[in-house]
Amino acid sequence: MAVSQPTGKYGPLAGVRVLDLTSVVLGPYATQMLGDLGADIIKIEPPEGDTTRYTGPRRNQDMASLFMGINRNKRSIVLDLKQQPARDVLLRMVDSADVFVHNLRPQKLDTLGLGHQALLARQPRLIYAGIHGWREDGPYSGRPAYDDIIQGLAGIAGLMDRLTGEPRYAPTIIADKTCGLMASQAILAALYHREKTGRGQFVEIPMFETMVSFLMVEHLHGRTFVPERGPLGYSRVLATWRRPYPTADGYVCMLAYTDAQWRRFWTVVGKPETMQDPRFTDMAARSRNIDDVYRLAGEQLTGRTTAEWIALLDELEIPAGPVNSLEQVLDDPHLNAIGFFRHMQHPTEGEVVMPYVPVRFANSPAEINRLPPRLGEHGREILLEIGMRPDEIEALAASGGIVLPAAGEPVAS
Repeated sequence: MAVSQPTGKYGPLAGVRVLDLTSVVLGPYATQMLGDLGADIIKIEPPEGDTTRYTGPRRNQDMASLFMGINRNKRSIVLDLKQQPARDVLLRMVDSADVFVHNLRPQKLDTLGLGHQALLARQPRLIYAGIHGWREDGPYSGRPAYDDIIQGLAGIAGLMDRLTGEPRYAPTIIADKTCGLMASQAILAALYHREKTGRGQFVEIPMFETMVSFLMVEHLHGRTFVPERGPLGYSRVLATWRRPYPTADGYVCMLAYTDAQWRRFWTVVGKPETMQDPRFTDMAARSRNIDDVYRLAGEQLTGRTTAEWIALLDELEIPAGPVNSLEQVLDDPHLNAIGFFRHMQHPTEGEVVMPYVPVRFANSPAEINRLPPRLGEHGREILLEIGMRPDEIEALAASGGIVLPAAGEPVAS
C-alpha cells in the first residue's frame, strides 16, 4: 500500500480563513469539510484540548482516533479564553477572519465579550456561525445538547421503538454529522451572500430543528395535509419486512421500486401473475401493502447465492448490493479502485488511514493538505501572521494565555 503525503494543493475555498472554536464532533466535522475545500481552518483549543483528542485508540495521548477522523486540514492554537490577554489575541485574529464558528453556549461567549453582536460590530464582514442545541428564541434555549439527546427528542429513537420494540439510537452519531453538513452548507451560503452584498451576518445552526426537518421529509407523511390524509410515519421505511433478504449463502439488499422493475422481478422468479394482484398492481397499491410486498419478495431469494442474485438483478436493472461488514467496506473493490482510503504518513503518529474527500471539483480539487495537528502546534506561526512580535508571543505564553509547543517538536504539517 502506497503511503501518501499532503498534496499542498488548495480547493475552491482557498483564501477563506475560519476561526474554529468548536469541539467534539458536530463542529469539527463541519469545519473539516470547509478545510477539505481549501479554507484555512484555525482550530482554537483550550489548554486541555478538544475532548476527542482522548477518545479512542491512540499512539500519543492527545491524538486519538476520533480526533484524527474530524480534524485534518486544520492548524491548532491554544488560547485560554478565561484570560483577558488571550481574548485580546482572539479579537485581533477576528480582524483578518472570514468566519467565526463555535458550538459553545452563546450565553458563555456573551459574558466573554465574544458574542455575535460584539464581533460583528468589530468586523462587519464576518460570518458568525453559532451551532446550538436549539434555536435561541425558544424555551429550550441554553440547554446542553449532544447527539444522543437530539436523537431522542427529534424522534429517531422513538422510530426505532416501532421497529425493534424499544427505543434505540442509530448506531452512528447521525445528529452530529447531519447537523455538521447543515452547518457547512449554511456557512457557504452566508459567504456567497457576503460576496454579493459585502455584509457578514450571524448564522444560527440548531441541532434539534435541523434533525426534525431531516426526519420529517418522509415521516410527516399523512399529516402533510390539513385535514390529515393519514398517520405520521412513512410506511415503506417502517415496514417490518424492509430488511436485507436472506439468500442461499448470506444476504442481499434489493429495491425494486417502479412498476417496470417489479414486473421484471416477478417474471424472473417465475411469478409474473403477482403483478395482477390488486395489492401490487401499481405504486399506490404497493405503498398501502408494503409489508406484504417485501415479505413475498424476500421468500423468493433463498434459492440462489448473493453473488448470483446481484449479477441477475444488475442484468434486470434492479438496484441491488451485498450487506458489507465494516471490514468489507475497507476492502470494497470500488473504493480500492479509486483509492478512497488513503494511507498517510503523519510525523508524530506514523502511518494512518483516512477516508478521502468524497466530492470532486474539476478545476479546484478538494484535497488533504494538512494532517491532524498536535495540540497548539501552530501557535507561533498564527500569532506572527496577525502581526505579533516574538517578544509579545513569549510574554503571552509566560502569562498562561497561550500554550506553545516546545521548540523543535515535530509538527503535523
